[in-house]
Amino acid sequence: MSTSLRQALVVAAFAVLSSVSVTLGVVGLTRAPIVLATPPSTTNPVTTYTPGIITTGDATVSKRPDMAFLNVGVEAQGSTATATQKDLAGQAARLIARAKSLGIPDQDINTSGYSIGPRYTTDGAVNGYQAAEQLELKWHNVDNVGSALDALVQQGGATRVSVSFGIADLKAAQAEARTLAVGDARSRAAAMAKAAGVQLGQVLSLSDFTTGGRLSAGSFAPTADASTQVPVGQLDIAVTVEVDFAIA
Repeated sequence: MSTSLRQALVVAAFAVLSSVSVTLGVVGLTRAPIVLATPPSTTNPVTTYTPGIITTGDATVSKRPDMAFLNVGVEAQGSTATATQKDLAGQAARLIARAKSLGIPDQDINTSGYSIGPRYTTDGAVNGYQAAEQLELKWHNVDNVGSALDALVQQGGATRVSVSFGIADLKAAQAEARTLAVGDARSRAAAMAKAAGVQLGQVLSLSDFTTGGRLSAGSFAPTADASTQVPVGQLDIAVTVEVDFAIA
């Protein structure tokens, strides 16, 4: 091989190598980076369903009321608001004084309602004013409620009268009914478990629905001749519970 041919081949080979190096460099510069990602965490808590038996229980206990709530009121009418209000204040003072004379302490005398407003004629004109005040009195001897109402009407001037009964220690009666209601719920759940062929487990949740507290005896018209009779009767305290039992 001649010297000139050998030189030509060396130059050509060098040119090819240079071209390949440039191409590799370009590819290396434009190559997308490799990102290594870690798998997501699998430590999140898993919600599990606990099968159970849900049922309700009911119970009612009857107690004789040991206190009464006397609702008594007075009302007045006048040509002006000021005169009407003044008249009502005098009547209310007389009624409160009579209540205190019966032995009702200040803390057991509460205002349950007060109103004053105009009276209108048929054509819409103001024709005077009317006002009313209502008191709630706690009475702790249910056996003589009638005589107390008579005194408040005849000597106290009460014109609006009603009464309701209650129990001073209502929570104790409710607790008694609640115990019976939970027992009722357990009996029902046990019967359901037996029918399903499973064993009754522990209580998972318990909800209480309590009603009762006062027994209304209605309203009474003022009396002057005969003594007012107010039978006391019994007060029912009802409790309903909802219980979720586990299946053992």
